[in-house]
Amino acid sequence: CAPADGPGRGEVAGMSAVQNTPAQPAWNRLQWSALDEAGRARALTRPVQVVADATRQAVAAVLESVRSRGDEALRELTARFDKVELERFEVSAEEFAAAEAAVSPELRQAMADAASRIEAFHRAGMGKGYSVETAPGVVCERIIRPVPRVGLYVPAGSAPLPSTALMLCVPAALARCRQVVLCTPPRADGTADPAVLVAARLAGVDRVFKLGGAQAIAALAFGTASVPKVDKIFGPGNSYVDEAKRQVAQCGAAAIDMPAGPSEVLVIADDGANPAYVASDLLSQAEHGPDSQVLLLSDSAALIDRVEAELATQLQALPRADIARKALASSRLVLVDSLDEAFAISNTYAPEHLILALRQPRDWLDRVEAAGSVFLGDWTPEALGDYCSGTNHVLPTNGAARAWSGVSVASFQNFVSVQAASREGILAIGDCAVTMARAERLDAHANAVALRLKGAAA
Repeated sequence: CAPADGPGRGEVAGMSAVQNTPAQPAWNRLQWSALDEAGRARALTRPVQVVADATRQAVAAVLESVRSRGDEALRELTARFDKVELERFEVSAEEFAAAEAAVSPELRQAMADAASRIEAFHRAGMGKGYSVETAPGVVCERIIRPVPRVGLYVPAGSAPLPSTALMLCVPAALARCRQVVLCTPPRADGTADPAVLVAARLAGVDRVFKLGGAQAIAALAFGTASVPKVDKIFGPGNSYVDEAKRQVAQCGAAAIDMPAGPSEVLVIADDGANPAYVASDLLSQAEHGPDSQVLLLSDSAALIDRVEAELATQLQALPRADIARKALASSRLVLVDSLDEAFAISNTYAPEHLILALRQPRDWLDRVEAAGSVFLGDWTPEALGDYCSGTNHVLPTNGAARAWSGVSVASFQNFVSVQAASREGILAIGDCAVTMARAERLDAHANAVALRLKGAAA
């Protein structure tokens, strides 16, 4: 969290990493076997990786400003990036009431239904403590405790995401975290999106702050006069939000759930896939933002032809077509020699979302080594997971799925080991500890056990 060098570095911290990408062809067709290693690496490069250094410097400046000047910096940054001046950041009771009145009964019911499925899925996966006697008189346990103070980030940008509020608030409630606060960017009129507020309330969260971008992450990590400091920060965001989370974690200000930046999807499709469905799945992620990335891998050139035609047709009808076109400029339609090769590429890329548009998709599931969330078959669009199937849509991006998992109740919990040895227990395993400690030449370790062995024997 060291300050960045040079003036004006924070000027782009609330903007998209590739917002000035000029109009380009909407897709790039590649034949994997024709690429050398460098070409393959370029084909799998995410847009955010191209501007990583500039992003790091801009975010460092924002973090330092908030850490050193607190609410004053938050007001300045909100005015600069969100074009609104706020005296108070926390959403009031009156604003919550207005939000309830503004949200239609149909949307409220849909969010309630989604919350119910999200809760059912996450409750089923909750871990349990356990206890085992590993030797006579030696009992080892694992106990589970909620992370005491958590901060949730719900993006808005060009599109509010009440679904993300549900994805974060529901597991936090199941974990029973003592303090839960949520940040979401303000709208032009200085209010928070009503659907986000209603979603938060549905899941039991009523402390919401109108803050967005890297400055929101800084406020949660360091705390200010208005915003409480938290122990762990959750939620997706653009490349600046993602980088801010990384930096506050690296300097020890707060833990984070995972790297969760611009959205991405990889589709593996065979010749029997429905090209309209495949194109719609690619566009559903491309419309998230210009720094999103979508990939299609197929062993059928004819299928790629059909998908390419569908992309052109469907794109014309999208209200967010300009955003999708910019994302498609960094996306790929890749012809592979076999589905085996497609899965090898996918495991290298480690996508946030992986769609298997295959005739027997479950038969291929064992081949998946790294992915945030997998969608099987023609009737499972990624959008179901985004909203209401029950799984969590806060997932690792930028290749982090090789080692990170999506948000679950366990993300909001600490798992603590406990051990207790009786007199019988120290006599049973003490010699083992002494022998190993002396082998490591850690004599104080050995002595701590040897003294007890002598006392127990007496």
